[in-house]
Amino acid sequence: MGEGLETSRNTAFWQAWRRRLIIFLALIFLGLGTSGYYFVKLLGPVKPGAPEVEVYIAPGTPSAAIALTLNNLGIIKSPFAFRLVTMAMGLERDLKPGYYLISPGLSLPEIVRLLAAGKVQEIEFTVPEGYTVRQIASLLQEKGMVGEEDFLKAAARDYPFDFLRDLPAGPERVQGFLFPDTYRVPRGTPPEEIVQMMLKRFNEVYQEIIREKDRDLDLDTRQIVTLASIVEKEARVDAERPIIAGVYVNRLKRGMRLEADPTVQYLLPEPKPVLTYRDLEIDSPYNTYRVNGLPPGPIANPGRASLLAALKPAKTDYLYFVAKPDGTHFFSRSLAEHNQAVARYQAR
Repeated sequence: MGEGLETSRNTAFWQAWRRRLIIFLALIFLGLGTSGYYFVKLLGPVKPGAPEVEVYIAPGTPSAAIALTLNNLGIIKSPFAFRLVTMAMGLERDLKPGYYLISPGLSLPEIVRLLAAGKVQEIEFTVPEGYTVRQIASLLQEKGMVGEEDFLKAAARDYPFDFLRDLPAGPERVQGFLFPDTYRVPRGTPPEEIVQMMLKRFNEVYQEIIREKDRDLDLDTRQIVTLASIVEKEARVDAERPIIAGVYVNRLKRGMRLEADPTVQYLLPEPKPVLTYRDLEIDSPYNTYRVNGLPPGPIANPGRASLLAALKPAKTDYLYFVAKPDGTHFFSRSLAEHNQAVARYQAR
């Protein structure tokens, strides 16, 4: 074993010296053939103050091919000088793939350091609270990040989070757990990594707020997120979210159907300003006008405020609410009071 280790060390030693020798000889060649002054010029910017150029370097691209790409795009003056500089800086094997914005106004060493640091082009996107998985897929496609179908396929994959365990197959399995937030990712990030990142963010937020859960609330994580998703679609004012959650919990405890309009809207191809009686008759486990209890899963991806409301619903004796023209709600304790509120606030 000692001899093998010694041989390995000798090989590495001579490879390092061979690289230094190549660089030294190349510099001599440049100095003799084209003068040291010319080589120094090759290190300088192609065009000071020039706008940035978009460059894509595919994974596994060798430094020689990177040099040719940069030269063809007018970002560097010499592929040969680029390779010499990367070798001299010891960064030949450290150039990272991805989408870059590189200015021809940068010097050759600056460009090499930029590629070695992996300072790739990033895209920022914001997922609004209450978006569904399919709306997120559409949003990312509109921003030119990933194809809609590619994102949905990625959403249907398995991810190592306890809250996704034993859920049905399909992209909706992550519904409710893609946390609405603003994200920044390198351009070209695979859809699986985007899904993973959003699931991780949900887990971070949920672990922060789970301690707020009402001890009397007999709901598991999936049921809490399902309730939060309905609250998200109902509420327009943060102060009302716990009250709306409280209404639904009161109805669950009494064995009343939730009769939540958002669960019906979820079943429609496009949302409607007003649901029809035919809509309320849709045969689906998500139609809370026809089935008891919560729907099988979340109908959207709720934000932090709605998750908190579902974890800690307001303790009231309200059983009904109706939307007012300003987006707030009128809450009622009895059906008679509720019918009067409907006539008052939703009169046509």
